[in-house]
Amino acid sequence: MRPLICAELSANHLGSYQRAMDIVDAAADAGADLFKVQTWKPGTMCVSDYVLPSGPWMDQRLRDLYDVAYLPWEWHRPIFERARRRGMIPFGAAFDSESVDFLEALGVDRHKVASFELTDLPLIRHMAGKRKPMIISTGMATPAEIDAAMTAAEQGGCPEITLAHCTSAYPAGADQADLATMVFRDYAKRGLSDHTLGTTVAVAATALGATYIEKHLTLRRADGGPDAGFSMEPDEFAWLVRECRRAGSAVGKVRMGPVAGEHPELRRSLWVVRNVARGEALRLGVNVRSARPALGLPCDTPLETEGRSAARDLHAGEPLTEECLCPSR
Repeated sequence: MRPLICAELSANHLGSYQRAMDIVDAAADAGADLFKVQTWKPGTMCVSDYVLPSGPWMDQRLRDLYDVAYLPWEWHRPIFERARRRGMIPFGAAFDSESVDFLEALGVDRHKVASFELTDLPLIRHMAGKRKPMIISTGMATPAEIDAAMTAAEQGGCPEITLAHCTSAYPAGADQADLATMVFRDYAKRGLSDHTLGTTVAVAATALGATYIEKHLTLRRADGGPDAGFSMEPDEFAWLVRECRRAGSAVGKVRMGPVAGEHPELRRSLWVVRNVARGEALRLGVNVRSARPALGLPCDTPLETEGRSAARDLHAGEPLTEECLCPSR
């Protein structure tokens, strides 16, 4: 199982077109499969002067935060073209219907519903109407809210949904990840939108069956910005890609029995451990016992209950095979 790794631009462009392009290149160099942006029109995200009471953006006006994070629409096409040239699939999280239509015009092959938009069912229905696969982040969502969002997407025409488990804290602690939630319900496709630091949670999610891993990417956290504190630098992102793919490879498929490199012949079997005269009874723990390798009879061969005896003189150190035995009584 090879998970798809998504690099999220978010606000890490810091208002610079060239920096946005550099992050696209950094994502490709690190091995990302997907490149995601956030798409909205100025003034549509927040229409009040609400001030954030806590968290990494405490005391900031919400509308000011979105003004800083805004990705100009005229940057989208060149960013998407650059991503495609670098071998990645670009797409976006749209926050209103007009933005969904804009992304459609750019030829996206999937859509993303952010955690805070999971309860905006009209938006989900509009997005689903494009009949493209959807990724739905589940931060803060109750089971009933998730069911409602999935129903809206399915009834709206979405052919495939990936539920991306998410903790909407910035950053989130590993002890807040609660990855057991991913396997609590039988989701067709599981993913992770990860705001924790490091690679541990993403690798663990891959081992639990996540087929989609999303992480924020910046060039240098020291450059600052609203999302810098929970974003990965390029060398960290490259490590994430390698380790998630190793974890996905380790999950593999359901398999029983030996594989290349294993040696079933080194299992145990019955061996003669003391010289035995022809016709002498064979007794486990006396003149026969189990040992490696498996060149003799199976360890549970019923020697004593069947009264088996030596068909010839046997020597200590030879495997006990059927030709060593007189026919059973």
